[in-house]
Amino acid sequence: MSMTGKYEKLMKKTTANTIGRIVLFALAVIIQVLWIIFVILVLNKRFGFVTTIINILCLFAVLWIVSKDMNPAYKLAWTILILSVPIAGAVIYLMFGDSRMSHQLNARMKQADREASAYLTAQRDVQDALEVEDEAARRQSDYIWEHAGFPVYANTQTRYFGSGEEFFPVFLEALKKAEHYIFMEYFIIDDGEMWQSVLDILEEKAKLGLDVRMIYDDWGCASKMPQTFEWQLKAKGIRCEVFNPLIPVASIVLNNRDHRKITVVDGHTAFTGGINLADEYINRIERFGYWKDSAVMMHGDAVWSFTVMFLEMWSVLAREKVSYQNYLPHHWHEEAFTGEDYGGYVQPYCDTPLDHETVGENVYLNIINRAERYVYIFTPYLIIDNEMQTALALAAKSGIDVRIVTPAIPDKKAVFLLTQSYYEPLLRSGVRIYEYTPGFIHAKSFVCDDKIATVGSINLDYRSLYLHFECGVWMYGTAAVAAVKEDALAVFAQSREVALEDCEKKSFVRHFGQSILRLFAPLL
Repeated sequence: MSMTGKYEKLMKKTTANTIGRIVLFALAVIIQVLWIIFVILVLNKRFGFVTTIINILCLFAVLWIVSKDMNPAYKLAWTILILSVPIAGAVIYLMFGDSRMSHQLNARMKQADREASAYLTAQRDVQDALEVEDEAARRQSDYIWEHAGFPVYANTQTRYFGSGEEFFPVFLEALKKAEHYIFMEYFIIDDGEMWQSVLDILEEKAKLGLDVRMIYDDWGCASKMPQTFEWQLKAKGIRCEVFNPLIPVASIVLNNRDHRKITVVDGHTAFTGGINLADEYINRIERFGYWKDSAVMMHGDAVWSFTVMFLEMWSVLAREKVSYQNYLPHHWHEEAFTGEDYGGYVQPYCDTPLDHETVGENVYLNIINRAERYVYIFTPYLIIDNEMQTALALAAKSGIDVRIVTPAIPDKKAVFLLTQSYYEPLLRSGVRIYEYTPGFIHAKSFVCDDKIATVGSINLDYRSLYLHFECGVWMYGTAAVAAVKEDALAVFAQSREVALEDCEKKSFVRHFGQSILRLFAPLL
């Protein structure tokens, strides 16, 4: 069957699943929201004083939002919505306007974080060695340690993959070599060649007695896999937990998703990046032209942080206590991680919406603010707050070569229109922007000054930076850093550079639409 035929067949299956879960779920939530608004309107019509009460409550809601420690763009968007349509705006804010999990889940996560942090300790000799090489890099690393709780490591080999096709065979080979355990955590899993190849290995390893575990986000998989997917995995001997299962109840916890991409094999090998477990990521099917993505494989001491990330999330979802010491890197890999390919410094990190510390964004800001020659960026979405926009503009105005690559073929038209709305002010500041003409770029990476790079799951948009559970790996002086730069230069050559004149030619209607989208960007 041709690629087109496979894709059509896949889309028919996806559409059926979507009607079965996403549409019904969305309808249930919308009906609940409309019912609450209807009840308030009826009360308002029958009892005149209700209007006064609603106005007072809306005023208090706005004052509450303004006083909160949250991004100013969020405050502005919610304030305008509540004041413009008081009843509907207030109801929507109460249901969806914040970033907080249920009290029980929040408490379990805090407890799990306390338990996990005991197994993440700073290596003073590694920190000091990094400071000798580059004091500014040591400061960036210290931020991640002090505010995310993940230390910097040496003795770790890194390998960068600039496409899903390059990544996939190496990924499968690592899974096949597993002897003790495989941990996987993904936002999207979709049936197809990629997933079936992975599933065959996982099932075989589970039959051999290995500890095989999977965490997936229910929203990310809802339109891809049946509701029985969790039980299908368990029937094959694969232990499975679902993050934030979809329940047809209007709730604020719907905002928070597990967007991380993590695989850990036997404690010595790990993968992260932008690649999910679906055929478009390895270009077995075509969606939005050629799908450009990236990932990093690690082998060595730094893998421990990804092991801890996974086990911490597992302990929360499975409600079970984890024996972290049983999964230490050298528990199953007695020999030291040494060799010519193990140079440099590697620091995995994760970001959570529960700690009010925007680690993902701050890692990016630190790279931009401390750049001396260049910063090259891949991102599928460019929906940024004032801090990020100012940092990019100031770096470019200071003579730093700042380049950003976004897709030429978008996956979401409205989001792409919003992304393009940020082009003009950045271009006027000297930032160079490219659109990846072969298709859709889903990679999320920064590389700076031939020294520092970060690759992970974190997009330059509000959801990734403020609402989702995310992860990445910060690297200094490793083989992967040079590879990220080489990939960036190749992508620039394949892309169309956006000129300021392109932005100035847009119609009034397009400009007006982008202005509206910009206003409510934090809510999208």
